[in-house]
Amino acid sequence: MAADEKEARAATLASQALELVASGKDEDGSRALREAASLAPNNPHVKAAFDQVQSDDLQHRLQKLCSKFVAEHDENAGKEALSYLNRSAEVPGGVAKTCFELVARPKIFEDGEIQDGIVAGLLREAPAAKVALAKKLHDNTTMVTFEKMFRLGSASSDGMTDVLLDPAAWSTESVRVECEKDVFQLYLAKLIQVGDEENGRALKGIARLLAADMTLLHTLIDGETFDVILASLDNRNTVQVRSQATLVTAKYLEASGNNGPKYLTQFVTSRVTRQRNEDLVLAFSAAAGVFPVAPSPASTLFLTEGFVQALVPLLEKKAKSEKVELAALEMLSAACIDSACRGAIKKYCTSWLQHILATGKDERPGLAAVILAKIQGPSTPPISSKDETAAEEKNAADDLVINLKGMMVEDPLDSNQSSIEGLAYASVRPKVKEELAKDHDFLRKLLQNLRHSPPGSPTSFGGLALIDNLTRYLPNLSEEQKRVAQLKAYANASKTAPQADPLDEDAAVTERCKSIMNAGAVSVIVGVHKNLSPNSMNIGTKILLSLSRTSSFRGTIAQQGGVRLLLQCYTLITGSANSDIEARHTAAHALARILISIDPTLVFPSSGSMPLTSVIRPILSLLSEDSGSMTQGPRDLLPTFEALIALANLATVPSSGAAEIIIRQACPTIEDLLLSNNILIQRAATQLICNLVNCPLGVELFADESPAAARRMHILLAMADVEDVTTRSAAAGALAVVTEFEGAVKVILERDRGMETILGLVEDESSDRGIVHRACVCVMNTVCQESDMRKKAQKKVKELGGVKTLDDLMIRYKNDDPIAQCVGQALQALTK
Repeated sequence: MAADEKEARAATLASQALELVASGKDEDGSRALREAASLAPNNPHVKAAFDQVQSDDLQHRLQKLCSKFVAEHDENAGKEALSYLNRSAEVPGGVAKTCFELVARPKIFEDGEIQDGIVAGLLREAPAAKVALAKKLHDNTTMVTFEKMFRLGSASSDGMTDVLLDPAAWSTESVRVECEKDVFQLYLAKLIQVGDEENGRALKGIARLLAADMTLLHTLIDGETFDVILASLDNRNTVQVRSQATLVTAKYLEASGNNGPKYLTQFVTSRVTRQRNEDLVLAFSAAAGVFPVAPSPASTLFLTEGFVQALVPLLEKKAKSEKVELAALEMLSAACIDSACRGAIKKYCTSWLQHILATGKDERPGLAAVILAKIQGPSTPPISSKDETAAEEKNAADDLVINLKGMMVEDPLDSNQSSIEGLAYASVRPKVKEELAKDHDFLRKLLQNLRHSPPGSPTSFGGLALIDNLTRYLPNLSEEQKRVAQLKAYANASKTAPQADPLDEDAAVTERCKSIMNAGAVSVIVGVHKNLSPNSMNIGTKILLSLSRTSSFRGTIAQQGGVRLLLQCYTLITGSANSDIEARHTAAHALARILISIDPTLVFPSSGSMPLTSVIRPILSLLSEDSGSMTQGPRDLLPTFEALIALANLATVPSSGAAEIIIRQACPTIEDLLLSNNILIQRAATQLICNLVNCPLGVELFADESPAAARRMHILLAMADVEDVTTRSAAAGALAVVTEFEGAVKVILERDRGMETILGLVEDESSDRGIVHRACVCVMNTVCQESDMRKKAQKKVKELGGVKTLDDLMIRYKNDDPIAQCVGQALQALTK
């Protein structure tokens, strides 16, 4: 190439390099510039391009993007900056401060989502940005800075509250507290202003600060401000506004002593007294919002003399107002959380609710049906004990279920929340359970609702609660618990303890579980689990536990992803509350139950992302007493038994490392369970030991000639001499393996009656061929040792008359090649 052509080509490449760098393609630009330099290193265009790129390189990439976003209103640059921050990339302090100063300004675009995200990302990722905002809030510009951050969007507002709660961002704690109180009051002032979206943002800020510093801040809320907060519970507001208002209300009622309930009562009663439609909607909405989070003050208000009694006449007077009726129904539904309130509703409102159910429109009949289902539940006694009245109530309950089913099957998928919730309450009755489980169209529609319900939807919770009712087995009662029930029956002047309904007995529940399985419930639960709230997911694990009780269902559950889901649930639940402990226990129990009956390698293939060993820790948790003791009372040993069987199954998988992990993490616990008074636990623990000794670490437990090994061998020999045939067989199997090793044989010969126990197995009274075969292997192993221990073993066997025993055995099992071969080798060694 000629010199002039090189110069021209170099100049072109230099220009292209600058364009590429400017568009964010730094690597391509650098490559073009290097090529230009190789062609004409002294070209002025190439040198200028190098100088410009080096100058730009001194500026951090995030800073360049933010500058371009602000100066040129370049939306793509803003998106890149947001993506950079979302990758949790490290941002130097000076860069973070500069970027924050650049972007934390009035909205650049009408849709400020990108700008809001960048500011929030800087406050999340960069301590220097937090310090910069804290300084702005303190330097006599709190109101100006607050207004700017609040207007940017919800993410920036949340970032501001995070800064207010982060002591590291402030020079002193007193400065932080001062600014926190100022901003809290500014949020309260914002709340009083009109604007639904901004009300939700203000309430969220109030809720976050109040939750963190409740004692400090609750005194800044007076009666007038609390009125505004309660008004935000209006059922016509958005879900965001109402949920944040509920949080603030709950925190204030918790911290305010007598003031909160007083303000609540004044708010509701004053508006009910006015009897204007708008006031009634606000009053009923506030009461409905308070019941779930503060049932005590809400129920006190609801049960005030005259409140419930006057409610129906008032509603009949306002019959033309659909909004008032809807708000009242929501309040009554929420009030059912309290048993006394349920009784009052049943006494004074049943007729009106039945009228709404029969004649109402939109969602009101569904809500009325839910309330009727709640007040007719088993926990609410009938008002009258007369047979005629009881029969009428029973017929009304049956009609209610028919109505609820009809509404759920006929209504669109997004309109079924009320009917599903009502059926969830009604399905605590055995007859209703049976009716719903046999209705295939109903089950299909129910699962469709679950599949299409949005994240965190009440429909999911209600639907899963309904399925849980259909599949739940009665608890296993110990003999002691049965005696306590009998004593209670005598104390209540009843001769016999209350008997379970035949429709709640195991056989009936299993048939309902079969219907649920055939409808495809497992795949639906697995498919929607990411959209479920923690409470809903806990119900899902209970359903899987019930379904896994039938062994023929376990393979299907595993095939459809049930094992992976249960393992995720166990791992993600980390709390220490009783509910969290119970949820982990349920997930672990379901895992153990499923893994009893299936080949572990089908669920945990060697090429899969979920190793077999990941399931061991949850199942091991079932072996300790604490994990099974959710409440005081006798321990339920079924989870422990099923965990031992599942572990025995896992331990059979070769080269998985499962056996070694079980030994390292649970050996002392398993030893304790071998000595259990419960025959089934003792049997399962022995079977687990039989499988564990097939790995080298398992053999060491009995053959390393330590005192601990001698103790374990003593226990194993004791298991070989118990009455239970299956336990003896498992112990004989373990002995057949460990007697191949000198250390184990030495321990057996040193134990009193060690060799006698093994020869006793040879002549086992059950004539179980498996036990006899395993015992013959033990004898053969001991007398055919290649070490000096062989002579001691042979001598001991001869002293105990073992030769004659083996001769007799050879005659009896002459046609059984495996046994005859073992006996023949043993006799050959003994008669040399």
